Amino acid sequence: MKYAGYYNGEIGNLEEMKIPMLDRAAFFGDGCYDATTFRDGILFAVQEHFDRFYRSCEKLHIPFPLSREDLEKELSKCIKACGSDSGIIYWQCSRGTALRSHSYSKLRLTPNLLAYAGPFEMLPFHKRLRLISEEDVRYQICDIKTINLLLNVLAADRCVENGCDETVFYRVINGEKRVTECAHSNVLMLKDGILISPPLDHLILPGITLMHLLKLAKENAIPTEQRAFSLEELKNADEVIVSSSGGLCIAADEIDSQPVGGKDPVRLKVLQDAYREYYEQYFAQK
Repeated sequence: MKYAGYYNGEIGNLEEMKIPMLDRAAFFGDGCYDATTFRDGILFAVQEHFDRFYRSCEKLHIPFPLSREDLEKELSKCIKACGSDSGIIYWQCSRGTALRSHSYSKLRLTPNLLAYAGPFEMLPFHKRLRLISEEDVRYQICDIKTINLLLNVLAADRCVENGCDETVFYRVINGEKRVTECAHSNVLMLKDGILISPPLDHLILPGITLMHLLKLAKENAIPTEQRAFSLEELKNADEVIVSSSGGLCIAADEIDSQPVGGKDPVRLKVLQDAYREYYEQYFAQK
């Protein structure tokens, strides 16, 4: 099958899989998720993604029952069923299944595990992105990878309607438009030879790819900073970089129809080449 679906141990064609109406994911978006790419059955950066997944479960007070080893075995079953040599594996945990009730502490709930696997093509490093900005009016727990993504969905669709590739969120703090992240990516900038990311606080999701970029920068003699910066600073950066599991280190050349970046192609290429090598070596060493 091209896309394999998984729900609590049952595997089938993704388009034919069903979940109970009483799954709290359907009523409340009560759960969290993660995703990564795979090649030849190997999940990329799996332990780092598991770190974030289990941390999200803990912050949401969801007692996810599977060990890391057992979770990887279940996800591997889904990957094997899809039949792809490479692609993406997505998994989510909801709090459980019960009659609709906002409160959950007195319910007897067993968390549900949902997943799917299938082919996926990552953005090539030479891709140049068009970005649009939008005020970030989401909740204050963006560091949890919750399945509550309605505002991200709305922003992503407005982005597409405007002929762009991604939305840069900002929060108005003390009259300044502080950049947080993108609708489904992280955003960094190169300025004066330094790779700068927003602080890893409650306003952004700590991206695995973002953390890899900061590590790779240090290994390649590029200084790094984690600090707040404004939308105006981003627009005046030497390079604007968007990072995600589906696009490891992709440069943008436009924000709000204004040209950006293009001033530090040498360091940009160093980061892209370093990530390309890291990604390939990860699978070669397994």
